[in-house]
Amino acid sequence: MPQYFFDHIHLMSSDPVKTAEFYAQNFGAKLVSSRDFGGGRVTVNVNLGGVTLLIGKSRDESQNGLAHFGIRTDKLDEAVTELKSKGVPFTREITPLSPTFRISFFEAPEKVSVELQEGGM
Repeated sequence: MPQYFFDHIHLMSSDPVKTAEFYAQNFGAKLVSSRDFGGGRVTVNVNLGGVTLLIGKSRDESQNGLAHFGIRTDKLDEAVTELKSKGVPFTREITPLSPTFRISFFEAPEKVSVELQEGGM
């Protein structure tokens, strides 16, 4: 059986830097990384008491807030198969993002998006 671990919370913001500063100033979050991918795509990662907040640039105001949260597993293929057999609806099939990192997305109750991932970037 796969093992599962909480990995991250992914937020969308019209100003990721300002949002990260809010968590730093008010809760002591520590900057982990900040990346500008060009074309307005900015991501800032902070650590808040051991929890990773990934803050990405939203395309429009309607996307602001919680994008998804991430759960890491040691056996992604097995986990996806098991969850599908239980009727869990997947919104993205297993997708490799690097040779050592793969993701998939499913929808939890109340339309909460969850990223299921294996490996690291």
